[in-house]
Amino acid sequence: MLKGTIIRLQGGFYDVMTESNQEIRCRARGNFRKRNISPVVGDDVVIQDQEDGTGYILEVEERQNHLVRPPIANIDQAFLLFSVKEPAFSYHLLDRFLVLIESKQIHPIIVLTKMDLLSEEETGPIQEAVARYRAIGYDVIETSTELSDGVDQVRGLFKEKTSVFAGQTGVGKSSLLNAVAPELELATGKISKSLGRGKHTTRHVTLIQLADGLVADTPGFSSLEFPQELEADELRWCFLEFVERHDDCKFRGCVHINEPGCAIKQAVEDGKIASTRYENYVTFMEELNDRKRRY
Repeated sequence: MLKGTIIRLQGGFYDVMTESNQEIRCRARGNFRKRNISPVVGDDVVIQDQEDGTGYILEVEERQNHLVRPPIANIDQAFLLFSVKEPAFSYHLLDRFLVLIESKQIHPIIVLTKMDLLSEEETGPIQEAVARYRAIGYDVIETSTELSDGVDQVRGLFKEKTSVFAGQTGVGKSSLLNAVAPELELATGKISKSLGRGKHTTRHVTLIQLADGLVADTPGFSSLEFPQELEADELRWCFLEFVERHDDCKFRGCVHINEPGCAIKQAVEDGKIASTRYENYVTFMEELNDRKRRY
């Protein structure tokens, strides 16, 4: 019996890296499906190795956290990659990612890519976004794989962490990982001019040993649904600048929409909370309430 971590799923097989850094291709026990157990990359497992060098997963240990899209478990930190151009930077999509990551209690790191593509006049709005999220308390790293800017900073954060790279298709996830570790030679794709997004190049979630840590390169995607377990009244706790002012609201259960004496709405009016953040919060709240009514 051995313990290890699932580093890859492909074709019905699970590649498990054991504690002694041995990679063993495994199948899951036949009763997993009946027990509604679906192992994913990042799961810590107990396996039984066979004489032919393969193995069987006997047990999936309790998860620290679990993302559905991308499907991965036990993540310490998430690098949320957003290009500043091709495709264009989106406050809305970034805030959706942050809500998901905050709801799973994963540490987010915002990474802006393709900084070299900005013209002088385009730099201002992006620097405003950088200042806005840093003021909230988020780590923001500005990168350019063409100029090698920010690459060492990203590499230095991997040690003894399990990290996920996530973002829209075409923002440069594989390109940044290649810049961090050229020996990976991950496939990258060009941006489709007609669609404004990249071709899918990463087909499967895979955990890679890198810079004394584990890093997941994940397939890109252009939309993001909130987890089913996230309730509308829990959304307020996923906005850090709301949390620090929550006790200043007149009503203890304030959800910052229609209540009088709301410290959050006052902070928006005073320019202490970005209007884009509050507008996205209201939009997300409506979405979660609509989902609850439908189901």
